[in-house]
Order: sequence, then structure tokens, then C-alpha cells
Amino acid sequence: MRVLSEHDVRELLDMESCVAAMEEVLAALARGELYNPLRSIARPPGAENLLGLMPAHRGGDSPAFALKEIVVAPGNPARGLDTHMGAVLLHDGETGELVALANAAPITEIRTAAVSGVATRALARRDAQRVAILGAGAQARGHVDAMRAVLDDPEIRIWARRLEAAEELAGEVGATVAPSADAALFGAEVVCTTTGATEPIVEKRWLSPGAHVNAVGSCFPTTRELDTETVASAAFFTDRRESCLNEAGDYILAAAEGAVGPEHIRAELGEVLAGMHPGRRSEDELTVFESLGIAVEDLASAELILRRARERDVGVEVEL
Repeated sequence: MRVLSEHDVRELLDMESCVAAMEEVLAALARGELYNPLRSIARPPGAENLLGLMPAHRGGDSPAFALKEIVVAPGNPARGLDTHMGAVLLHDGETGELVALANAAPITEIRTAAVSGVATRALARRDAQRVAILGAGAQARGHVDAMRAVLDDPEIRIWARRLEAAEELAGEVGATVAPSADAALFGAEVVCTTTGATEPIVEKRWLSPGAHVNAVGSCFPTTRELDTETVASAAFFTDRRESCLNEAGDYILAAAEGAVGPEHIRAELGEVLAGMHPGRRSEDELTVFESLGIAVEDLASAELILRRARERDVGVEVEL
């Protein structure tokens, strides 16, 4: 078994290659080539933290099982730690042997942003140039990289509740700081929401005609980043219908208000990539990609990392 640290993962998983891997695996999922059950969550009564288990399986000539086990600890940024702590386990699909254990935090950061890059490439207007990123944590940083990987020299604005956090990130990545969420969104063709908001931080009236929104941060049934009007007005896409119907507060809370129903989910992103759905229908259409983060993305990331680790002799091999 090869053990891969955070440093190893960041060395091996570059954004451009991850974007390509996510395009491939999501299209394969839409074609029925992978198995991706709904994640299970263990949240002890009264506890702030939770444990998530995310399994996936790839069939074919080189079958594999993957499991991401991850603890989500909302208080970690104050400790200087990532909110997502855990590992991705990769098994040989025929023998069941555990072949890799990789730090899950950088995988989650990079592959989540890469999927937003895939969605932006597939759903945003072709002339998209101005990007608003709401949030200033690990996902915000990853989304700066992803937007630069799929757009030609975009103008990037960053807003966060803590102005100093936005200023720090903007200084590190060469972006500009917006004084408010609506100022960040003004004229933006692409919006990435990467916050832990529990109430909407995006209002439909702030969005430009033809904008594309990657809704990433609030992935629990009781929390949301987008107001109901945004969800109801948008051509609404997601990574996995089952996940959206069960986990996406942006959708679930709008549905509870009677604004949308299951038919409002136009397609899964993989269906667009596989040519099963046309995606955006007009230049002025508002598109939303509801990103929940699914286990096949971790499986594909782990396979790419392990292949490169073996080629470059990165990581530590241990007997289990």
C-alpha cells in the first residue's frame, strides 16, 4: 500500500490534469460505468463535527473501489487547519487489496474546484471573463486556480465576510477585493460560492444576464448560499440528482417554499459532458451548477495520484 501525504498529493494532482480527469469520470458516470451511492453521515447528538463516508466503484478492465472517510470540523480554520480531515482509500477491484491511502483534504480541495472548472467550461458563456469568488478559504483558493485553468486570463474578484481574509487571499493570488457580495457579483459572468453560509449570500437581482453560478459551499439540507429566486430562475444542473434531492439546501429549501420540484433539475453535469443534454440554451440564460462533491470524483483523483506516484516513486510503501 502506498501512503501519500498532503505534500505528496499537492505535488501529484495539478489543476489542469484534475479538470481533465473530472470531465472523464463524470461523463463515464452518466453512461452508467460507475457506481456512486449516496454518502452516509454520522453526526453525534449535540456534536459540531461529523463523519462522512463516500464509497464508489469503477468496473471494466481495471476495476476499483474507493472510500473517502472524512471528518468535517467547522472550527478548524480558527486552528489553522482545513475543515475536511481524513483519507481516500483506494482498493483493487478484483482482489480487494488496499493499494493506496491518500490525504483527503487536498484531494477534496482540488477536485471540487476542478469540477467547478468543468461546469464553467460546459455551462458558462463562451465570452466569460469576469469571475466573482465568494469566500476566502481553501475552496476559494482552489477555485482561483480552477477558473484560471479553464478561462483565458480572467478578472477575479474576491469577497468574504472577513475583509482581512479576502485581502490576504487576493494578495497571494493576484486578485482584487470586493467590499460586498453584490459588488463582487456586479457584471460577473461566472460566480463561485465557496462559503459556509447558512442563509443566502447571493440574490437574483445582483446577477448579470447570462451569468453562470457554481454553488459549492453550503452542502447540507438546512443551509444555502443562493436565494430562492436564483434557484427558481436558473437552468439548474448538478453533479448527481440523488445527492441534490437529499443534500443540497439551495434546492431543498427552495423546494420547501414551493418554488421548484425535481423536474427543475435540468441535467447532471456528466449528461452534458456525454452529449446527452445540450446544457446552456441561450446567452442570457442564468445557469447554476449545484456541486455536492461525489465519491467518483475522489476515486478518479486517487487513481490519477497513485499512477503518478508509482511513476515518480512518490510516497511511502508499507505492508498492511
